[in-house]
This record gives sequence, structure tokens and C-alpha cells, in this order.
Amino acid sequence: MTTLDLTFVRNQFPAFASPVLSGHAFFENAGGSYPCRQVVDRLHRFYTDRKVQPYGPYPGAQAGGAEMDEARARLSALMGCAAAELSFGPSTSANTFVLANAVRLWLRGKDAAIVVTNQDHEANSGVWRRLADEGVEVREWQIDPQTGLLDPAGLKALLADGRVKLVCFPHCSNVVAAINPVAEICAMARAAGARTVVDGVSYAPHGLPDFPGLGADVYLFSAYKTYGPHQGIMLIGAEFGAELPAQGHWFNAGSLYKRFTPAGPDHAQIAACAGMADYIDALHDHHFAAGADPVTRNARVHDLMRAAEVAAVAPLLDYLAGRNDLRLIGPREAGARAPTVAVALDRPAEPVSEALGRDGIACWAGDFYAVRPLEAMGVDLKRGVLRMSLVHYTSPDEVARLITALDKAL
Repeated sequence: MTTLDLTFVRNQFPAFASPVLSGHAFFENAGGSYPCRQVVDRLHRFYTDRKVQPYGPYPGAQAGGAEMDEARARLSALMGCAAAELSFGPSTSANTFVLANAVRLWLRGKDAAIVVTNQDHEANSGVWRRLADEGVEVREWQIDPQTGLLDPAGLKALLADGRVKLVCFPHCSNVVAAINPVAEICAMARAAGARTVVDGVSYAPHGLPDFPGLGADVYLFSAYKTYGPHQGIMLIGAEFGAELPAQGHWFNAGSLYKRFTPAGPDHAQIAACAGMADYIDALHDHHFAAGADPVTRNARVHDLMRAAEVAAVAPLLDYLAGRNDLRLIGPREAGARAPTVAVALDRPAEPVSEALGRDGIACWAGDFYAVRPLEAMGVDLKRGVLRMSLVHYTSPDEVARLITALDKAL
């Protein structure tokens, strides 16, 4: 089996050579990953040579528009959707807000219900709950208070009467980190006549999705957590996108990728998102024979990233399982979770993160907007949780440094 060339990977990220950043082992990736060199270079080039109104009849404008189109075309190809099915926005929370407003209008006057979970990050979940103000019944698919997991049998019961029109759930939680069976959940919802919206913010950094393979109607994630600039990316199937009321300018309603973009997009950051595709292609061609269709290339890189992460996080999970002064949130098995590791301590967590910072470890503590799942699991919000998040560029040596520093801090 092909294994990740960590030296090649880390050479793609300027942060590892930064005199400011390189002194700490970085375990705050769930808050935002380092950008890859390809993204940084494209952003710099846009601000240097293309920072004009794109698509105009002169060279800089033509080049800028072409790079924006390139980003949409190449990223959508990797994820198996049409270019028009990919929308950019200022953040995933903003994209979700716009989408929820469209759903509000779509459901108006209907005897309808939606399903949300209490496993979510609030910024991308609260907008769905507020549909209750419009008379939409909001049903909560609840996690197990011990494990933090969602049981598909619980969803089946919520769908039984046929009134649910939308199911909103995370690919994985930003504190529980269990990887939900997205394709199974989407198939269950579809069979009951419901659409699905998947929050992929906490999963996409560990491998971009195969959109048609998952079967979701909408999949959202954040470019700045997937080695790119601060943009939200929304994949929305053409059928559902046409069914929802447009939220952009009325004269753009015929363009799917503009239907849910009510404000002018950030041209430079959209263009820089093509660097994310550059990086995936570079990873693929370094580890595998060149060629293959984009979806296959993306799938290979996804599996390469996941294998490296599972191996890297396993020693940390083993270490934490051996302590009796903390509670590991989410699955014990590395393969069942994203490598985002939250622990509830026997003391306030933020001073521990500060001690780790003094010892060369970059991580943080708090509730991470995951108030509902932490409350459901009985975690003391005043203490919060300590969260340590890895991605594929995290080295085994950095994990060993983290364990040593934890042993000292605890």
C-alpha cells in the first residue's frame, strides 16, 4: 500500500519554514489548517496581477476571470459534481444562513418538519432550528449521552410519519469526531421523501467528498480548513437547487452557482481555491502514476490522507485511554473518527492549553461552539474541553512532543 511521503507534504506548506509558526507543533487544525503553497502563490499573483474587475475586455481581467472559473471547474471535477453545482461564499456559516432562508421560503405554508441533531457545531446548525419561528416543526435527532454517537435507528423513527422534508446533520462533529455514515443516512432520508444537508466542515480537511457517492442534496465545507483561503464551499445538487427559491439577484436566477450568492464574491480567494486542486493533483502525481480521472485522483488522495492520520493519531488515543483524570470525547478507535481529539479534564481546560503553548504545543480549549453535544454528554462547560486536532501533515514526532507535553501539563 502506498504511504504518504511526509517530507514532500510538509514542503508544500510555507508555515513549516515560518520563523513565527514553525517553533510550535500545530494541533489547532480544526480551527483552520495551514494553507498550501499553491494557494498562497495564486492569492499573491491575483493581488499582484489580476486585482481588477474580472472578465473585462483586457488582460488582467481576463486572467482573473479565467482563474475563478478554473477553481470552480477543477474542484467540482474532483468531487464529482457539475461546475454549476459548486457555490463559493464568505464562510460555511454564511452559506448555510442563505440556504436556510431559501428553505424557509420553500417550506412556507406546508405541513412540514425538519430534522437536526445535537451533535453539531452551532454556527452551522442554529439557522435550521430558527425555522421553528416560521411554524416548521423541528425534530432533534439526539446523540447517545455516553458515546456522543448518532444511531440511524433514531432517525428512522423521526422520519416515520412522512412529514420530514429536510434532514440536516454533520459528516462528523468538531468535538465528537465520529464519522457518520453519510451515504446510509442520505439514502434513508431520500426513501422517506426528505432532502439532506450535510455539514462537512470537520470532515473535508481529511479528504474532499465524493458528492454523488454520498447521495447528499447539499454538502458544505470551509476552504480555510482544507488548506485554502477563507471561503465557504457549497455543493448543491441541480435538482434541489432549482427547486429552492433563488437568493441572489433576480437576473442571475438562471445560474445555479449564483442562485445562492446574494453578495459579490471575493474574486481573489475564489481564484486561489484552484490551488487546493493543484495540491491534490501534486499529492496524487507524487504518490501514484499520473493520469486517472479527477474523482479517482481525489479518492486516492483521500485514502492516502486518512491512512496517515489514523496512524498518527493512534498513539495519542492510546495515551489518553491510559489516563484516569480525563474523558475522551468520541470513539476510542482511530479509524472510526476524524483526528480531532477533545478531552474533558478534571480541571478547567484553558490553563492546560496555555501551559502546552509555553511548551511548544499549539492547541486551544473551550466549547468550540459545540455547546449542545457537550451539554448532552454532561461536560462542564465552565471547564470546557481541551482539543487537539491533526491533519495529514502532522508528523509522528509532533504527536510524541504533544504526549510528552501533556504528561507534564497534567
